[in-house]
Amino acid sequence: MNSSSCNFSEPSWAPLVTRVSYAYLGVLLALGLPLNGLALWVLCCRLQQWTETRIYMANLAVADICLLCALPFMLHSVMGRSEDTLFCQLSQGIYLANRYMSISLVTAIAVDRYVAVRHPLRARGLRSPRQAAAVCVGLWVLVVSSLVIRWVLRTQDGGFCFLNPGRHNPKTIVFSLLGFYPPLAALVFCSLQVVTALGRRPAADPGQAEATQKAARMIWANLAVFVFCFLPLHVVLTVRMATGLHTCAIHTALIVTSKVSDANCCLDAICYYYVAKEFQEATAVTRLPGAMAHKSLDSLSVTLS
Repeated sequence: MNSSSCNFSEPSWAPLVTRVSYAYLGVLLALGLPLNGLALWVLCCRLQQWTETRIYMANLAVADICLLCALPFMLHSVMGRSEDTLFCQLSQGIYLANRYMSISLVTAIAVDRYVAVRHPLRARGLRSPRQAAAVCVGLWVLVVSSLVIRWVLRTQDGGFCFLNPGRHNPKTIVFSLLGFYPPLAALVFCSLQVVTALGRRPAADPGQAEATQKAARMIWANLAVFVFCFLPLHVVLTVRMATGLHTCAIHTALIVTSKVSDANCCLDAICYYYVAKEFQEATAVTRLPGAMAHKSLDSLSVTLS
Protein backbone atom coordinates (compact mmCIF):
# COMPACT_ATOMS: atom_id res chain seq x y z
CA MET A 1 0.00 0.00 0.00
CA ASN A 2 1.59 3.26 -1.09
CA SER A 3 1.60 6.37 1.04
CA SER A 4 -0.27 8.08 -1.75
CA SER A 5 -3.35 6.11 -0.70
CA CYS A 6 -2.96 7.42 2.86
CA ASN A 7 -4.98 10.55 2.24
CA PHE A 8 -5.61 12.64 5.35
CA SER A 9 -7.59 15.15 3.33
CA GLU A 10 -10.42 12.67 2.74
CA PRO A 11 -13.78 13.91 4.10
CA SER A 12 -13.82 11.50 7.06
CA TRP A 13 -10.37 12.57 8.22
CA ALA A 14 -10.07 16.19 7.13
CA PRO A 15 -11.95 17.99 9.97
CA LEU A 16 -10.24 16.09 12.80
CA VAL A 17 -6.75 16.23 11.30
CA THR A 18 -7.12 19.92 10.51
CA ARG A 19 -8.30 20.82 14.02
CA VAL A 20 -5.59 18.80 15.74
CA SER A 21 -2.85 20.11 13.45
CA TYR A 22 -3.77 23.74 13.88
CA ALA A 23 -4.28 23.38 17.63
CA TYR A 24 -0.86 21.78 18.01
CA LEU A 25 0.72 24.46 15.82
CA GLY A 26 -0.96 27.15 17.90
CA VAL A 27 0.44 25.72 21.12
CA LEU A 28 3.96 25.51 19.69
CA LEU A 29 3.87 29.08 18.39
CA ALA A 30 2.24 30.49 21.53
CA LEU A 31 4.91 28.95 23.74
CA GLY A 32 7.95 28.79 21.49
CA LEU A 33 8.07 32.23 19.90
CA PRO A 34 7.73 34.34 23.09
CA LEU A 35 10.03 32.14 25.15
CA ASN A 36 12.74 31.83 22.51
CA GLY A 37 12.39 35.50 21.61
CA LEU A 38 12.82 36.54 25.23
CA ALA A 39 15.73 34.14 25.61
CA LEU A 40 17.46 35.65 22.59
CA TRP A 41 16.85 39.17 23.91
CA VAL A 42 18.32 38.31 27.32
CA LEU A 43 21.33 36.56 25.77
CA CYS A 44 22.08 39.40 23.36
CA CYS A 45 21.07 42.46 25.36
CA ARG A 46 20.93 41.79 29.09
CA LEU A 47 24.09 39.80 29.75
CA GLN A 48 27.36 41.63 29.44
CA GLN A 49 29.99 38.95 28.86
CA TRP A 50 29.96 36.69 25.83
CA THR A 51 30.94 33.17 26.88
CA GLU A 52 31.05 29.93 24.93
CA THR A 53 27.69 28.78 26.26
CA ARG A 54 26.06 32.13 25.59
CA ILE A 55 27.13 31.96 21.94
CA TYR A 56 25.82 28.42 21.51
CA MET A 57 22.55 29.25 23.25
CA ALA A 58 21.99 32.38 21.16
CA ASN A 59 22.44 30.36 17.97
CA LEU A 60 20.13 27.66 19.34
CA ALA A 61 17.44 30.24 20.05
CA VAL A 62 17.80 31.63 16.51
CA ALA A 63 17.47 28.14 15.03
CA ASP A 64 14.39 27.39 17.13
CA ILE A 65 12.74 30.67 16.14
CA CYS A 66 13.41 30.05 12.44
CA LEU A 67 11.96 26.55 12.66
CA LEU A 68 8.87 27.85 14.46
CA CYS A 69 8.38 30.54 11.81
CA ALA A 70 8.52 27.87 9.09
CA LEU A 71 5.88 25.67 10.76
CA PRO A 72 2.77 27.59 9.54
CA PHE A 73 3.99 27.44 5.93
CA MET A 74 4.84 23.77 6.31
CA LEU A 75 1.36 23.04 7.67
CA HIS A 76 -0.23 25.04 4.85
CA SER A 77 1.76 23.05 2.29
CA VAL A 78 0.88 19.71 3.87
CA MET A 79 -2.80 20.37 4.53
CA GLY A 80 -3.31 22.11 1.21
CA ARG A 81 -1.18 19.54 -0.64
CA SER A 82 0.79 22.29 -2.35
CA GLU A 83 2.72 21.70 -5.52
CA ASP A 84 6.50 21.79 -5.52
CA THR A 85 6.74 25.56 -5.76
CA LEU A 86 9.73 27.72 -4.86
CA PHE A 87 7.88 28.97 -1.78
CA CYS A 88 7.21 25.43 -0.58
CA GLN A 89 10.82 24.44 -1.22
CA LEU A 90 12.04 27.44 0.76
CA SER A 91 9.75 26.57 3.68
CA GLN A 92 10.98 22.99 3.61
CA GLY A 93 14.60 24.14 3.49
CA ILE A 94 14.24 26.47 6.49
CA TYR A 95 12.39 23.78 8.41
CA LEU A 96 15.00 21.07 7.83
CA ALA A 97 18.03 23.34 8.21
CA ASN A 98 16.98 24.57 11.61
CA ARG A 99 15.91 21.14 12.87
CA TYR A 100 19.39 19.76 12.24
CA MET A 101 21.06 22.95 13.34
CA SER A 102 19.29 22.58 16.68
CA ILE A 103 20.54 18.99 16.95
CA SER A 104 24.07 20.10 16.10
CA LEU A 105 24.08 22.95 18.60
CA VAL A 106 22.75 20.77 21.41
CA THR A 107 25.62 18.40 20.67
CA ALA A 108 28.14 21.25 20.56
CA ILE A 109 26.99 22.43 23.99
CA ALA A 110 27.38 18.90 25.35
CA VAL A 111 30.89 18.56 23.90
CA ASP A 112 31.86 21.97 25.27
CA ARG A 113 30.58 20.96 28.70
CA TYR A 114 32.47 17.66 28.48
CA VAL A 115 35.74 19.41 27.67
CA ALA A 116 35.26 21.87 30.53
CA VAL A 117 34.49 19.17 33.11
CA ARG A 118 36.64 16.23 32.03
CA HIS A 119 39.64 18.13 30.63
CA PRO A 120 39.82 21.41 32.57
CA LEU A 121 43.50 22.01 31.76
CA ARG A 122 43.04 21.49 28.04
CA ALA A 123 39.85 23.54 28.14
CA ARG A 124 41.84 26.74 28.46
CA GLY A 125 43.21 26.21 24.98
CA LEU A 126 40.18 24.53 23.45
CA ARG A 127 37.40 26.76 24.77
CA SER A 128 36.97 30.45 23.99
CA PRO A 129 34.15 32.66 22.72
CA ARG A 130 35.94 33.10 19.41
CA GLN A 131 36.27 29.35 18.93
CA ALA A 132 32.64 28.84 19.90
CA ALA A 133 31.61 31.38 17.27
CA ALA A 134 33.77 29.60 14.70
CA VAL A 135 32.13 26.28 15.58
CA CYS A 136 28.68 27.83 15.11
CA VAL A 137 29.64 29.28 11.72
CA GLY A 138 31.04 25.91 10.68
CA LEU A 139 27.85 24.12 11.76
CA TRP A 140 25.64 26.56 9.84
CA VAL A 141 27.78 26.08 6.72
CA LEU A 142 27.73 22.29 7.10
CA VAL A 143 23.97 22.07 7.63
CA VAL A 144 23.11 24.45 4.80
CA SER A 145 25.55 22.72 2.43
CA SER A 146 24.03 19.31 3.16
CA LEU A 147 20.61 20.81 2.57
CA VAL A 148 21.67 22.12 -0.84
CA ILE A 149 22.87 18.63 -1.78
CA ARG A 150 19.55 17.17 -0.61
CA TRP A 151 17.69 19.76 -2.67
CA VAL A 152 19.66 18.82 -5.80
CA LEU A 153 19.07 15.10 -5.25
CA ARG A 154 15.37 15.53 -4.55
CA THR A 155 14.67 17.81 -7.48
CA GLN A 156 16.38 15.28 -9.74
CA ASP A 157 14.01 12.60 -8.43
CA GLY A 158 10.83 14.61 -8.79
CA GLY A 159 10.76 17.35 -6.19
CA PHE A 160 11.80 18.73 -2.83
CA CYS A 161 8.59 19.88 -1.17
CA PHE A 162 6.93 18.22 1.83
CA LEU A 163 4.47 15.96 0.01
CA ASN A 164 6.50 15.32 -3.13
CA PRO A 165 7.37 11.68 -3.89
CA GLY A 166 11.01 12.73 -4.18
CA ARG A 167 11.19 12.78 -0.40
CA HIS A 168 11.23 8.94 -0.48
CA ASN A 169 14.70 8.92 -2.07
CA PRO A 170 16.97 6.79 0.20
CA LYS A 171 19.95 8.95 -0.78
CA THR A 172 18.37 11.97 0.89
CA ILE A 173 17.32 10.00 3.97
CA VAL A 174 21.00 9.25 4.59
CA PHE A 175 21.60 12.96 5.22
CA SER A 176 18.90 12.97 7.92
CA LEU A 177 20.37 9.90 9.60
CA LEU A 178 23.91 11.27 9.49
CA GLY A 179 22.59 14.51 10.95
CA PHE A 180 21.19 12.65 13.95
CA TYR A 181 22.94 9.41 14.90
CA PRO A 182 26.53 10.74 15.22
CA PRO A 183 25.33 13.72 17.32
CA LEU A 184 23.24 11.34 19.44
CA ALA A 185 26.28 9.14 20.10
CA ALA A 186 28.38 12.19 21.02
CA LEU A 187 25.63 13.55 23.27
CA VAL A 188 25.21 10.25 25.13
CA PHE A 189 28.97 9.85 25.56
CA CYS A 190 29.51 13.41 26.79
CA SER A 191 26.53 13.28 29.14
CA LEU A 192 27.67 10.01 30.72
CA GLN A 193 31.21 11.31 31.11
CA VAL A 194 30.09 14.55 32.73
CA VAL A 195 27.64 12.84 35.11
CA THR A 196 30.37 10.38 36.11
CA ALA A 197 32.84 13.18 36.72
CA LEU A 198 30.33 15.13 38.79
CA GLY A 199 29.56 12.06 40.86
CA ARG A 200 33.24 11.55 41.68
CA ARG A 201 33.86 15.16 42.58
CA PRO A 202 34.12 15.61 46.38
CA ALA A 203 31.65 18.08 47.84
CA ALA A 204 33.11 20.75 50.09
CA ASP A 205 29.74 21.53 51.68
CA PRO A 206 26.09 20.38 51.47
CA GLY A 207 25.24 23.24 49.13
CA GLN A 208 27.85 22.16 46.62
CA ALA A 209 26.66 18.55 46.84
CA GLU A 210 23.09 19.65 46.15
CA ALA A 211 24.21 21.74 43.18
CA THR A 212 26.14 18.78 41.77
CA GLN A 213 23.13 16.49 42.11
CA LYS A 214 20.90 19.06 40.46
CA ALA A 215 23.34 19.43 37.57
CA ALA A 216 23.41 15.66 37.07
CA ARG A 217 19.61 15.48 37.11
CA MET A 218 19.36 18.24 34.55
CA ILE A 219 21.84 16.50 32.25
CA TRP A 220 19.75 13.33 32.38
CA ALA A 221 16.52 15.30 31.88
CA ASN A 222 17.84 17.15 28.84
CA LEU A 223 19.24 13.96 27.33
CA ALA A 224 15.83 12.35 27.80
CA VAL A 225 14.13 15.31 26.10
CA PHE A 226 16.52 15.08 23.15
CA VAL A 227 15.90 11.35 22.75
CA PHE A 228 12.14 11.73 23.15
CA CYS A 229 11.91 14.48 20.54
CA PHE A 230 14.28 13.25 17.84
CA LEU A 231 14.83 9.50 18.16
CA PRO A 232 11.32 8.31 17.06
CA LEU A 233 11.46 10.26 13.80
CA HIS A 234 14.87 8.91 12.85
CA VAL A 235 13.95 5.37 13.82
CA VAL A 236 11.04 5.59 11.38
CA LEU A 237 13.34 7.01 8.71
CA THR A 238 15.77 4.15 9.36
CA VAL A 239 13.00 1.58 9.00
CA ARG A 240 11.79 3.16 5.77
CA MET A 241 15.26 3.22 4.25
CA ALA A 242 16.08 -0.33 5.39
CA THR A 243 12.79 -1.88 4.23
CA GLY A 244 11.91 0.37 1.29
CA LEU A 245 8.31 0.44 2.53
CA HIS A 246 6.14 3.43 1.60
CA THR A 247 3.03 2.25 3.40
CA CYS A 248 0.31 4.32 4.98
CA ALA A 249 1.58 3.24 8.42
CA ILE A 250 5.08 4.55 7.66
CA HIS A 251 3.66 7.76 6.26
CA THR A 252 1.51 8.29 9.35
CA ALA A 253 4.42 7.50 11.68
CA LEU A 254 6.59 10.06 9.89
CA ILE A 255 3.95 12.77 10.30
CA VAL A 256 3.40 12.03 14.00
CA THR A 257 7.08 11.72 14.91
CA SER A 258 7.90 14.86 12.94
CA LYS A 259 5.35 16.76 15.00
CA VAL A 260 6.90 15.37 18.17
CA SER A 261 10.33 16.60 17.08
CA ASP A 262 8.92 20.10 16.60
CA ALA A 263 8.13 20.24 20.33
CA ASN A 264 11.86 20.46 21.03
CA CYS A 265 11.70 24.18 20.19
CA CYS A 266 9.44 24.79 23.16
CA LEU A 267 11.31 22.42 25.46
CA ASP A 268 14.58 24.22 24.70
CA ALA A 269 12.97 27.49 25.67
CA ILE A 270 11.47 26.05 28.85
CA CYS A 271 14.97 24.96 29.88
CA TYR A 272 16.06 28.59 29.74
CA TYR A 273 13.55 29.64 32.39
CA TYR A 274 12.52 26.69 34.53
CA VAL A 275 15.74 24.69 34.72
CA ALA A 276 18.41 27.38 35.11
CA LYS A 277 17.74 29.54 38.16
CA GLU A 278 20.49 31.96 37.22
CA PHE A 279 18.83 32.65 33.87
CA GLN A 280 15.60 33.56 35.65
CA GLU A 281 17.55 36.02 37.79
CA ALA A 282 19.12 37.51 34.67
CA THR A 283 15.67 38.26 33.23
CA ALA A 284 14.59 39.98 36.45
CA VAL A 285 17.41 42.51 36.87
CA THR A 286 18.46 45.39 34.73
CA ARG A 287 22.17 44.73 34.71
CA LEU A 288 24.40 41.92 35.84
CA PRO A 289 28.02 42.37 36.90
CA GLY A 290 30.48 40.66 34.61
CA ALA A 291 31.36 38.02 37.19
CA MET A 292 27.71 37.17 37.81
CA ALA A 293 26.98 36.93 34.09
CA HIS A 294 29.91 34.56 33.64
CA LYS A 295 28.77 32.46 36.59
CA SER A 296 25.23 32.28 35.25
CA LEU A 297 26.26 31.07 31.84
CA ASP A 298 28.78 28.61 33.27
CA SER A 299 25.92 27.14 35.28
CA LEU A 300 23.79 26.98 32.18
CA SER A 301 26.52 25.04 30.41
CA VAL A 302 25.93 22.29 32.94
CA THR A 303 22.15 22.37 32.86
CA LEU A 304 21.33 22.87 29.20
CA SER A 305 21.98 20.24 26.58
